Amino acid sequence: MTAIDSAIARLDDLFAAIDAKDTGRFVGFLTDEASFRFGSAPTVQGQEAIHEAVDGFFSTIAGLCHDPARVVAAGDAVVCEGEVTYTRHDATKIKLPFTNVLEFDGELISRYKIYMDIGPLYDP
Repeated sequence: MTAIDSAIARLDDLFAAIDAKDTGRFVGFLTDEASFRFGSAPTVQGQEAIHEAVDGFFSTIAGLCHDPARVVAAGDAVVCEGEVTYTRHDATKIKLPFTNVLEFDGELISRYKIYMDIGPLYDP
């Protein structure tokens, strides 16, 4: 099994950590100097900054649940698309499409990019 095959096999664990809002476990999937960009937000660099940014986002929602539908790998990159259901603090839910591009250094993610419009999550 190649490193990228192993990384793909761990995607369920990655999404489980995110859906549990377990930021510590999430950053364990990243290299120490990984970069992370969520939608049009500025890119953050390094596990500590990513931890802080993701914790900040998690504080704005009550929960989330990913439903990955398609995974494509090329070289050291994996593209995953699907839908994520967010639960707001008022208990209402919204389902939004996402596409993640993950670039790997061995079995760890060195660049994590989320392409989605998060705006509807915060619309009244």
